[in-house]
Amino acid sequence: MFRAAPMAHVTLWLLASEAQDGALLLARHGAFAPAPAEQPVPGAQATLYREVFLEARSRLDKLLEHVDLPVLPIPDDAVAPTLPVLEGVNQTLKEIWRGFSGVVDQASRLQEERTYLAMMRESYARLAGLQVDLSRLFEPDSLLDLHIGTLPAANVPRLGEALVLAGHVLSVFDRHGDQASAVVAGPRGGEGVAGLLSQAGWRALAIPEALRTRPEAAREFLDDAAARLDAALDIHNRLRAEFLDRHQDRLAEARLQLQLAHPLAQAARSGLTGQGQLLAFTGWVPRGGLETLMAALESRFQGRYFSEVRAPEAIKAGPIPSLVRYPGWLRPFVPLVASYGLPRYGEFDPTLPFALGYLLLFGAMFGDVGHGAVLVLLFLLLGRPLKSLRWVGVAAGLSSMGFGFLYGSLFGYEDVLEAVWISPMHDPGRLLGVAIGLGAAFIVLTLMASIHNHLAQGHRGRALGAASGLAGLIFYIGALIGAASLSGLVSWAVPAALLIVVGLAGVALHSLLESHAPWGERLLVMVIETLETGINLFANTLSFMRVAAFSLNHVALALAVFALAQGLGSVGQGVALVLGNAVVIVLEGGIVAIQAMRLMYYEGFSRFFSADGVPFVPLRLAEESSS
Repeated sequence: MFRAAPMAHVTLWLLASEAQDGALLLARHGAFAPAPAEQPVPGAQATLYREVFLEARSRLDKLLEHVDLPVLPIPDDAVAPTLPVLEGVNQTLKEIWRGFSGVVDQASRLQEERTYLAMMRESYARLAGLQVDLSRLFEPDSLLDLHIGTLPAANVPRLGEALVLAGHVLSVFDRHGDQASAVVAGPRGGEGVAGLLSQAGWRALAIPEALRTRPEAAREFLDDAAARLDAALDIHNRLRAEFLDRHQDRLAEARLQLQLAHPLAQAARSGLTGQGQLLAFTGWVPRGGLETLMAALESRFQGRYFSEVRAPEAIKAGPIPSLVRYPGWLRPFVPLVASYGLPRYGEFDPTLPFALGYLLLFGAMFGDVGHGAVLVLLFLLLGRPLKSLRWVGVAAGLSSMGFGFLYGSLFGYEDVLEAVWISPMHDPGRLLGVAIGLGAAFIVLTLMASIHNHLAQGHRGRALGAASGLAGLIFYIGALIGAASLSGLVSWAVPAALLIVVGLAGVALHSLLESHAPWGERLLVMVIETLETGINLFANTLSFMRVAAFSLNHVALALAVFALAQGLGSVGQGVALVLGNAVVIVLEGGIVAIQAMRLMYYEGFSRFFSADGVPFVPLRLAEESSS
């Protein structure tokens, strides 16, 4: 749970003619993640196989945009297509698309006609209010200057007054929302009319030739056009259905063959090694699944393969992928950690500490039985759109309820429940001390995780002397003991001073030895890094004071709601209390969720978590595969 599964680096040599079957077996096994070979020599056949696959897949995707094709289950005994078979599939799809493209073109033309007819109907609906024969208005030898269009209704009075001065009249014949449809008429040859219309936001209404007639004739034309279009659509749909019935089995088989071919095409993208008639797959396999994979290879190929298994430490093949398996209750927190980054192979996985720490911080800053219960109900009832975060919200609400009992807080009331542990309103000083103690414990844990990660990566020097290593931890523990001695809690000043000196000396020595600069520059860097160690750890500890600050802020907001409600009547008081608590839950709850995340990311992860790990992505057989 705390680290990635141990990996083995596997190189599998197969006959090039059986490479597609080997890739299919690896995909069915689901535990082989392709990786670039140390010295990749591209296999010409695998490269060609991928090219043919991509071309066929592209043709199938174009067909699936227009075809509702059922997905066939992949038989257990199915074999991957060879290159000649895949080329045949590609040719089949090419022929089907060549015949179907005419159907697609016809569909596009019919859609264009439908759009044009809808535009004409819209124009007719606007012009129907005129109740005139438009052909007489648009006669070539007419002395009338005519404009038909739309403009903002608010501009109608001002435009009408301006047009009168230009010898034109404005008549509104339809209104729709804040837009008015109008006709502007006047003697031909008038000047300045176009400028006035433009300034008023005028948009000319396009009037097709078919509508420049009597309203009855225009309506009859539109009805006939709609009937013709419906008949054409019926014929098109019948031809489309007949085409699909004729080719549905071939398309379904082509899709199945491409699903079976996908593993080799995917592996070829990562880089295969080819030599003569042999082809090698290189990748990572969890050690726990290695025996099962080898048994499957032997059963399928009967010795017609060669495998080489090496430990990660024995090779130099780039980053090792991380595979961490989580229990179901912890999985909702995985995306929150992944948003910061992935742990490297061998690093301490922070998901469980993150989950516990995040819930602890949220509850401590938002401790209230009533508000926590509301959060639980909200995420249970309204969590479907946020399904992945539903249980995170429920757990945060339960944590808030737990701390609410500890604080004795119920919907902001501090005198209804008796505090089991501490009351933020009555003992803020103690709460502040607890927050700092919580931060100190958190930083100690992150330093221990950092030491573990340095050792896992083989950086013993950093694990011992770096500020994020043992030297930094010794200094920090000494500083904590020293602070406790100054406050009178303990009297261990001498051991504390010794630990501080030893820790700072270790950090200084490590900084001095790690640098390859001139000695003067080394000394300057040593002094800066040593001071930075003390300052950063001190600042990071004080950062946890916000836990107490937000807990007190919760109390202050509740008091503000109560003060506002007291100045209102009985009904107003109830409304104010309900709305005030809703604002507290939404506003403060959101802020606290962000602050808890910030503390985990920047005071925790940044100290020990590299966040540049590589996920384990195995070859798989999916129902729909993309390249």
